[in-house]
Amino acid sequence: MPIIHRYITRMFFKFFGIVLVMVIAIYLSVDVFGKMDNLLDAELRAMEMALYFVYKVPLIVSQITPVAVLLSVLIVFGLMSKNNEVVALKSSGVSLQYLLMPVLGIGLLLSAGLFIFSEAFVPITISRAFHLEEGGSANKAMMTSREKNIWLRHHRGITHIQYFHPAEKIIYGVSTMFFDGEFHLSRRIDAEKGVYQGGQWTFFSAMVQHFDGAAGTPDSTFYDKKKVDLPLKPGDLKRVAKSAEEMNFSRLWHYIRKAERNGYDATHYKVDFYAKTAFPVVCLIMCLIGSAIALRGKTREGMAVSFAYGIVTAFVYWSLYSFCLSLGYGEILPPLFAAWMANLIFICIAGFMVLNLE
Repeated sequence: MPIIHRYITRMFFKFFGIVLVMVIAIYLSVDVFGKMDNLLDAELRAMEMALYFVYKVPLIVSQITPVAVLLSVLIVFGLMSKNNEVVALKSSGVSLQYLLMPVLGIGLLLSAGLFIFSEAFVPITISRAFHLEEGGSANKAMMTSREKNIWLRHHRGITHIQYFHPAEKIIYGVSTMFFDGEFHLSRRIDAEKGVYQGGQWTFFSAMVQHFDGAAGTPDSTFYDKKKVDLPLKPGDLKRVAKSAEEMNFSRLWHYIRKAERNGYDATHYKVDFYAKTAFPVVCLIMCLIGSAIALRGKTREGMAVSFAYGIVTAFVYWSLYSFCLSLGYGEILPPLFAAWMANLIFICIAGFMVLNLE
């Protein structure tokens, strides 16, 4: 590796480590104040609270790495411009595109590393964090099976749900069994789906069976639409239904295929699946955009202006990325296009900026 490339690489990783630690510390400080009430309500001990925030660190790293990459690139080339090193190199015949070669390699390396890190560590640690957060809550009596179906235990009742659509607050394949004081089955409700509206569940294509404890056929009644007083809310189901963050790439794909085979809408999970491939590429995009901002030739503006441009760029990207994902969740855009649209736009912007550096 040429001396110039080694110099840029060493400088980048030095400032990348510093920025990453600082941003993680700020993020955790805000998160502590935001989550403290929930953790106190969950009656967690001090050690469990500390473990909760430790388990959150991998997720934080995966989310803020692109921002740390952008700021590190701005610092490296900003300092080089401030010290007239860029001018000296250009006077020696070194092109700006040549200076970008190590940054391009770093961006590719960090994109691949972020994908592997997000798949290997984040699902495990975030599951443990959620488990701690839920462990002492009022709903800790719920019995759940989070792999294929959802089982819930509530007051004198057990509910089985085959599939939960979190965006639309719809449950599919519902079976609810109610028991009397001696734990004898008194009533059972089976429905094709249930929708949460106005603070109450409405079951569709429902069959209600009443049991009187005696032998014989139960009294069955069929309803096209029936309101049911079920002591569960969509928020409870979100805590027990496995989120995309808790599943790695292959598990999420199998979950989507199983849901679609059973005839359920898995659009929300498909958007998250493609987002797992799209988000790590942001490291490469931020490397290129950050380099183009810092090397655009206006040395006298100073690093503060470059930082301002960088922060605005990160904010615009994150806003566009979130907006596109929302369009995908709402089935306005195809899942693949929704996940990659922001990347495609910013790759074009980064390419245009780099080609016009000279």
